Amino acid sequence: MLSYMNNIAIAIFEQIQTLAAQILATHPVGHQLCLIGGYRYRLLDASCRASIDIDYHWEGDLYEKQAEIVEVLQKRLLPEVKRQFDYDGDVRPAGGPAAESPAVRIVDMAFYRSAERGSRMEIPLEITQIPRHDPPVVRTVAGTVFLTVSDADMIESKIIALLNRQFTQARDVLDIFLFQDSLPPDAAGRLSQKFDELSLAPADVIERLGRLQADSSVHVQEIERVLDTQVDPAVAANLRVAGGAAMIWDRVMRLLTERLTIEESDS
Repeated sequence: MLSYMNNIAIAIFEQIQTLAAQILATHPVGHQLCLIGGYRYRLLDASCRASIDIDYHWEGDLYEKQAEIVEVLQKRLLPEVKRQFDYDGDVRPAGGPAAESPAVRIVDMAFYRSAERGSRMEIPLEITQIPRHDPPVVRTVAGTVFLTVSDADMIESKIIALLNRQFTQARDVLDIFLFQDSLPPDAAGRLSQKFDELSLAPADVIERLGRLQADSSVHVQEIERVLDTQVDPAVAANLRVAGGAAMIWDRVMRLLTERLTIEESDS
């Protein structure tokens, strides 16, 4: 989506994301709601990759929290976006196939100027549950306190997503590459426990890793698209000098093979 926007629209898109996150961080409905995902990396860790959605970890009832978030954002976010950017908008629970998964609840946010063709921007907000072994932590940005998961739980959630999604997302590969230094020394054991919680046997994990490696050329192309559309241009240029998408893919696959096959050999 970001690839179709001009620089001004992208700036507004990200400012609206930040407004939504700030509202939830400072409202009672956001109590114990943990910011995760690519936007967490963008906002709290200055990631070079822009995110097209907002993700939260919630350990309670996902349906109830979805309804609460919709109500708060309708009341607080829509007027603020209108005041600051003169965009009309809509916030509602996702319908259709997106509403069917019991593991993820999605809030659809859309913003537009009726008289400006092509101005519509959509920002999904996803509420899910990730395996979490550490207590939540707080991070601050410009005086706003954001609750999030630990750096270790965050990077491990990206590895789990890469191996557990029905459709591989290249953005997960790039995020693992960018934040690989946050993997703790005991990541192999932690990941093994989390895979157990998800009913993923070691053999299943290794088999899925093998499928990823078998389709390397496809995934490298997808990473290249992410570099084109979601990564700050100066950073993308430097990454390409160092080997680009192929280098990122090889580094992540080597990292995962080392971490995951260690646990497989011990089992």
